[in-house]
Amino acid sequence: MEYLAIVAIVERGKADTIVTQAKKAGARGATILYGRGTGEHESRKFLNIQIESSKEVIIIITERDRYSPIYNVIARVGGIEQPGVGIMFTVPVSNLIGVEHHQDLAEKKRKM
Repeated sequence: MEYLAIVAIVERGKADTIVTQAKKAGARGATILYGRGTGEHESRKFLNIQIESSKEVIIIITERDRYSPIYNVIARVGGIEQPGVGIMFTVPVSNLIGVEHHQDLAEKKRKM
């Protein structure tokens, strides 16, 4: 089976809402990391002090044939289609360990 990683970088505080909606669209889980932006739009000055904006990075691993609804809901809920709000991209995943095990457990529970 082929997998993709959906990576979305959004404004801090939005990731939980986005992930909740992504799960409704078919995502089985997500990882949220915290970071800071260093682009020209992320860095601002207040009272001559440099302030860098905080970001949340969402990573969702999903099957290639199931990614589209998840990707679309992240774009819509996160407002990523608007300039300067965030970015999102997919990356092919290889050498994946752990997902198959979780799928096997879920299938066993359904059969019980």
